[in-house]
Amino acid sequence: MLKHCIFGLLLTAATFISYAEQAPNTTSADDNTAYIIDNLYTFVHSGPSKNYRIIGSVDAGTQITLLSAEDNGYYKIVDDKEREGWVESKFVSQTAGLHQQYQALTNDMTVMQEQLRQAEIELPQLQEKNQILSEKNQALSAQITQLKKSLDSTRSQKQIASAKEKRQLLTYGGAIAFIGLLLGIILTIMLSRRKRYDGWA
Repeated sequence: MLKHCIFGLLLTAATFISYAEQAPNTTSADDNTAYIIDNLYTFVHSGPSKNYRIIGSVDAGTQITLLSAEDNGYYKIVDDKEREGWVESKFVSQTAGLHQQYQALTNDMTVMQEQLRQAEIELPQLQEKNQILSEKNQALSAQITQLKKSLDSTRSQKQIASAKEKRQLLTYGGAIAFIGLLLGIILTIMLSRRKRYDGWA
C-alpha cells in the first residue's frame, strides 16, 4: 500500500513538472483561443479603446475566443459568458495562466488517484487470477511431459516390434530357403538313383 502511495505521488510530481515545463511554450491548437492573464480581472469595453464604455469585466485566467486581430492595442473577444467586447491586448495570452494550469493538474491528479485506487482494488483479483493461471500452466506442463513420455515409449515399442518382425521374416525366409535347398538336394539324389536303377534294368 505504501509503495502504491509513493508511486502515485512520484507520478503526480513528474506530471506537474512536465506540464510546468511545457506550459510556457504551449499554444492552443485553436488560434482563436486565448486566456486573460493572471491579474485580478480586466475590463471589457464596447470598442477598441478605453474611451468606449465598460460593459463588464473578465476574471483572470478565463478562457476567451478572439474575434479579430489586434486593433489599437485591443482584441475583440467573446468571454465565458458569451459577451462580445474589447479587452487590452496586454492582458491576453495564448498560454493558459496559472489558474488554468492548476485546474488541469488538479483534474489530472484526481484521475490518477482514481486509477490508483482502482488498481489497488483490482490487484488482489489479478494476483489470484495469476495464481490460478500459474497452477493451470503447471498442470498442463505436467500433462504435456507425460504425453511426451507416452509418445516416446509408444515409438520405442513400435521400433522394437518392427525390428522383431523383420528378424522373424528373415528367419522364416532363411528357413524356407534352407528347406527348399534340402528338398532340392534330396530330389536330385532320388532322381539320380532312380536313373541308375533304370539303367541296370
